[in-house]
Amino acid sequence: MGGRTFRRGAHGAGHMGGTLARLLTRRGRPPHTRAKKRSRHMRIIPLAGGLVGALALSQFPEFSQQYLQRLSGAVNELRAVTVIVDGAAAVAGKTREEALDELRSGNSALVSDMGAGLAERVERYERLRGDYEALRPATPAGRLAKFYRLRDPELVQATWEHYQPAVPVTVDGAITAGVGFVAGWAVIAGLLSLILSPFRRLRRA
Repeated sequence: MGGRTFRRGAHGAGHMGGTLARLLTRRGRPPHTRAKKRSRHMRIIPLAGGLVGALALSQFPEFSQQYLQRLSGAVNELRAVTVIVDGAAAVAGKTREEALDELRSGNSALVSDMGAGLAERVERYERLRGDYEALRPATPAGRLAKFYRLRDPELVQATWEHYQPAVPVTVDGAITAGVGFVAGWAVIAGLLSLILSPFRRLRRA
């Protein structure tokens, strides 16, 4: 009986000792384990940013194409107004600018408002025509280098509201997706580095 009790006590002590050893071993691991997890997260977060960037920019070729169609329609519409203004100015023996200035400085508020409205349309026509002439010959991927030409707020909003996403199966879609991945990864990695740099300095100190 006493021997059996002794064996049980020894077995229990051994079991407790093993458990304690495992706990101590685990307690010794966390700093290294946590560092590994942090390192893994630091890789995953920029990767996620890259994937989001790739997904977003993979739609740029189709979005820019739909924007270009609306841009073409707006240029044609404003061209008609500009032709009328130029024709009226030519009949009066004036340049376009002189005719518009005369209208804007008219004696009545109605004439002034009409002159200001026509001047805005003519100015928008010249701006949109320049954008259209720059974007029209470019490839869908080439338009990415001229993204600043997609700048008319009305057209951007109208294109976005009626935008139909497309599956990027073309070379242009692959190129823009690649650019988006690199850009997204770089931006998130840079932000993380900026945010974590003070903590790294504290850890070294």
